[in-house]
Amino acid sequence: MKIIDEAMAIKEETIQTRRDLHRHPELGLEEIRTAGIVAERLKELGLEVATGIGKTGVVGLLRGAKETPVLLLRFDMDALPIMEETGVDYASQNPGKMHACGHDSHVAVGLSTARILATRKETLPGTIKFVFQPGEEGAGGAELMVKDGILEKPKVDYSLAMHVWNDQPVGWYGLTPGPLMAGAQIFSVKITGKGGHAASPHLSVDPVVASAQIITALQSIISRNIHPLESAVVSVCKMETGSAFNIIPQEATFSGTIRTFKADVFDNVYDRFQSIVHSIAEGMGCHAEIQLERITYPVVNDPNLVEIMSDVVRTLDPASQISSDFQTMGSEDFSFMMQEIPGCFIMVGSANHEKGLDYGHHHPKFDIDESCLPYAVAMIAQGAIEILHQDPHSK
Repeated sequence: MKIIDEAMAIKEETIQTRRDLHRHPELGLEEIRTAGIVAERLKELGLEVATGIGKTGVVGLLRGAKETPVLLLRFDMDALPIMEETGVDYASQNPGKMHACGHDSHVAVGLSTARILATRKETLPGTIKFVFQPGEEGAGGAELMVKDGILEKPKVDYSLAMHVWNDQPVGWYGLTPGPLMAGAQIFSVKITGKGGHAASPHLSVDPVVASAQIITALQSIISRNIHPLESAVVSVCKMETGSAFNIIPQEATFSGTIRTFKADVFDNVYDRFQSIVHSIAEGMGCHAEIQLERITYPVVNDPNLVEIMSDVVRTLDPASQISSDFQTMGSEDFSFMMQEIPGCFIMVGSANHEKGLDYGHHHPKFDIDESCLPYAVAMIAQGAIEILHQDPHSK
């Protein structure tokens, strides 16, 4: 039986798994129930299973007819701190928690993919590591798993992951060679002045006014310091200061994110960022402190793997629409697994405008058209076989 036919035959199982997980969402590094289900299912399929990787992550090893190459398949498990408003019968039963980004779908796809590939163990031309990752939504799950050694024993040669994408309809696939998603850094800036009474501003040094000037000036970085054909984002998203209407505060803080596809572009942005913050603060009699934290690296797809996966998609879904130039300033910590390992990250269209299944990711009414799931299962399963068989970087 062809893999697409097998994926269609277990479509309802995939959907029911997804809905069960949707009813019981768990936040990053708290995925106890989800990890338990994953571990049990993988053991039933005969995989070598390790738990507690990256705190709550699960790894299942499927050894084929050959030991190498080794392919890592990543599926993230965590939900978001959102109160669900979909009204569906499989809505979250955990108040204030919701699978509003599709990770429930990813786990379901991963388990169905494992079921299909486990039946091909004797002919599988290599080894597959099924990695079910916790804490993708900012909790650093991928980095924790890498630190726990998931890229070793056995050493990984290739990596592959997918994400349902509600900005595009079912049948659309984002398969872009090169940069696909941005690397993300979080910045926090503290401006210290001299507090005082609002009625006597001349006796104070106002950090609020200084912060306002800085935030406005930061908007010039993209328009005046970055090449027009390059991409970058500087967004100030949070500001905290003051305690009363008649007190000039001692401090003001603001934070946000810098996102770029390329390291040299980030360096340019951050050089200007530091210069603007410090010079304006100093010019207005204040002191500035900057803290920077990396959240993700850019997701950069290996062209050889993109070519293989594009051929797989065209074969499995002849009516598909493949976008080879899709990019987003969104970020993905799968990039920690791709830093030294050739990888491919694929977007899978999951929206259906006619059914109203088109709310964006992280929206309280987010839901997908589940008809995309068997295609995602078949794509990952067939793609895994092709990558192991072709072993493109060994040539």
